Amino acid sequence: MRVVGQFPRVVREIEHGWIGLADGCRLATRIWLPADAEARPVPAVLEFLPYRKRDGTRARDEITQPYLAGHGYACVRVDIRGTGESDGLMEDEYTAQELADGKAVIAWIAARPWCDGKVGMMGISWGGFNALQVAALRPPALKAIVTICSTDDRYADDIHYAGGCLLNDNLTWSAQMLAYSSRPPDPELLGAGWRETWLQRLDNMPLLAANWLRHQRRDAYWKHGSLCENFADIEAAVFAIGGWADAYSNAVPRLLAGLESPCLGLVGPWVHKYPHIAWPAPAIGFLQEILRWWDHWLKGADTGIMAEPAYRVYMLDSVRPAADHADWPGRWVSEPAWPSPGVTPVSYALNPGRIVADDEAGPETPLALCSPQTTGLFGGRFCAGMRQDLEFPTDQRDDDGGALVFDSALLEARVEILGAPAVELEIASDRPCALVALRLSDVHPDGAATRVCYGVLNLTHRDGHQHPVPLEPGQRIRVRVRLNDIAYAFPPGHRIRLAVSTTYWPLVWPSPEPVTLTLYAGASRLELPVRPPREEVAPSFEEPEGAPPMACDQLEPETCSRTITRDIGSGAVTLRTVDDDGLKRIKAHGLEVGSRAVESFTITPEDPLSARAEAAWTFRIGRGGWQTRTEGRTVMWSDRDNFYLEAKLEAFEGDARVFEKTWNETIPRDLV
Repeated sequence: MRVVGQFPRVVREIEHGWIGLADGCRLATRIWLPADAEARPVPAVLEFLPYRKRDGTRARDEITQPYLAGHGYACVRVDIRGTGESDGLMEDEYTAQELADGKAVIAWIAARPWCDGKVGMMGISWGGFNALQVAALRPPALKAIVTICSTDDRYADDIHYAGGCLLNDNLTWSAQMLAYSSRPPDPELLGAGWRETWLQRLDNMPLLAANWLRHQRRDAYWKHGSLCENFADIEAAVFAIGGWADAYSNAVPRLLAGLESPCLGLVGPWVHKYPHIAWPAPAIGFLQEILRWWDHWLKGADTGIMAEPAYRVYMLDSVRPAADHADWPGRWVSEPAWPSPGVTPVSYALNPGRIVADDEAGPETPLALCSPQTTGLFGGRFCAGMRQDLEFPTDQRDDDGGALVFDSALLEARVEILGAPAVELEIASDRPCALVALRLSDVHPDGAATRVCYGVLNLTHRDGHQHPVPLEPGQRIRVRVRLNDIAYAFPPGHRIRLAVSTTYWPLVWPSPEPVTLTLYAGASRLELPVRPPREEVAPSFEEPEGAPPMACDQLEPETCSRTITRDIGSGAVTLRTVDDDGLKRIKAHGLEVGSRAVESFTITPEDPLSARAEAAWTFRIGRGGWQTRTEGRTVMWSDRDNFYLEAKLEAFEGDARVFEKTWNETIPRDLV
């Protein structure tokens, strides 16, 4: 990234300030704006997050916010209620209170003497989610948003459930937030009241995993904040951005297809990061790109941004499977609209072991499958980019041994796909509750298999996520499973592989009993969204730029590991990950911050009820002689009828424990 130190306008920073809300709650702010903004008011851009402006997002804020401010914007970074230095308590994600606060913050910003009355909102992940949700409330001053790595569907396409299956990230994300959100505010900003604020926050900390686990089907809880319930709620212009290595790429094409307001979509090869600091390479000049967006929608300038194709995506070339990818070869392509007439769904028949042309379908052939519960150990993390390293899927041959595998013939020509592959299965289950996992892979000439995309479906949700229905054992059903959106080029000499399994651990929680599925080859189909070669002008982007990065001292080193172990006696297999970001001192104000996460997922090959997931997080924050840490640990297991959650939160000031709280929850299984 090219560091830019001089901008068209001199930047003034307000390190800390307050926004007073009608109920008396104060929200903490950090603001960057042109030094002469009160004489020459400017539009404003809001980022509204629970991730601690003082230290949590400071590294990326330092690169991003002064850059935008130097080009004529007031950039306002606000900690949501109950987080960072803000007053109040955090109860859950995307609550009605949070969204109402966001609307009030926009009105406050628009009324400042340094703001010309026009406001944009941007954010990644949580900030991308609430940008969409606040926009749906239609604040009068909000003209446009940039939403990155977000979703319009909180049930079917977030970190909690996928295809009606329970994701283990529901537990691990809750465990992270338990320790993260319970950290104290900075006494340097709050003065003597910091400890009272901290203890009140600790005492009211929710166990979010239990909140989310009580809603195992698509009910009103998940419909709240899900823009897909009514795309017409948004009138502001939307720039939706994602990455193929991220968990949230599906929302970008859905927003393009569903929104009635102006919308652009952009998906690169990236993990869960802002595109100017993301990997795999190539990163892009994201800040220059969104300046074109903001200048158009907030300043009325003719930047050409709305003349760009509606959907710009990075077409991934074939790579070897690896746990890390620093760069990913490919090229930029575009579609003028989405869905695109330039993408054709092509159907293939699934014969025993083979993917063939639709007109070569053979006779119906029953194929029985009962996958080991360990199938899926090599699938990587659900959302790459939320840890340090070792997050990508590795060689899929390690999981293919527990699956039914269907291979194409050697490809004679390059095959490019763009969109969501789908599989139609004619199947029967021997149990009333079952799931199916599908993986599309690129098989190299030597047999190595790179996962391209995947999809899972809880078969009791075959007719929708609101009203699941048990399966009738032995009865044939036909289901359609949508895999995640992708842009990928299979080269000549490779094969396309579809792998089908009855488990996908530890990505999703297993069914309550071992399941045997009977798949009827000849009657089942794979559908690929094929994008035929064409002459086109490729989208182009500038090289990444940013303001000078945050100055810090690395006091303790970063480390990470990902290991799989097998107990020969019991057969138990454990995937264990450790992510330790060491300890850093932020030079601007002297805070020392660090975190360590240890997660483990254990199961035996034959018994789904042996599944056990555990996540433990430690966060440290201090300065000189003042040192604190919060430690959170959450464990989950199940039997046929219930899920069981145990959690513990401890807080320390120096060596003295100042707080302890435990949870023990029993939550009935609801056809999951």
